[in-house]
Amino acid sequence: MFYRPAEGHGLPHNPFNAIVAPRPIAWVGTRGAMGDNLAPYSFFNAVAYVPPQVVFASTSAKPDRDGTKDSVAQIRESGVFSISLVPRKLIDAMNASCASFAAGVDEFEAAGVAKAECETIDCPRVAESYATLECRLVQVMPLLGAANFLVHGEVTGIHIREDCLKEGRFLPPERLVRLGYKDYAAVSDLFELDRPPGG
Repeated sequence: MFYRPAEGHGLPHNPFNAIVAPRPIAWVGTRGAMGDNLAPYSFFNAVAYVPPQVVFASTSAKPDRDGTKDSVAQIRESGVFSISLVPRKLIDAMNASCASFAAGVDEFEAAGVAKAECETIDCPRVAESYATLECRLVQVMPLLGAANFLVHGEVTGIHIREDCLKEGRFLPPERLVRLGYKDYAAVSDLFELDRPPGG
């Protein structure tokens, strides 16, 4: 099969979402004048070591947020955000937090997620997360297409649960990832691979 995305794929579901996978999930916490917000994004990754930087993309809009979503609107307002990893036991809460709540609804409360405060920024985070990245906004970049934005942040603080540190390495019990469609996976089968010299 070959298709040009601009002309459509003719399948019941878009295959692009499942081709670029697995993708880590950023559970993004924000705070603004309307209160606290929590939402998951699977277009997410780390992009630099020094200083540590991350990006995530928001790809649709809500009628009460002027062409974007609550997360992007509040990040523009505050200049900060948190990214928490999703423990498997909180998968249902993560899914509940992606509902289209009205602006101002606190998804931490609506989804029953324990909230904690960040250290380097004024922002909430997921208290039970394996790790949370505290981020200062670098830029919000418009992408091609309506309501598509890339949020770029510098990591200013990192929380790691003590039970996820093993011999000096971050090793959570599993890493929850998005595979496209309605498919998720919990990655726990690890192996090591040495790079070639100079690699």
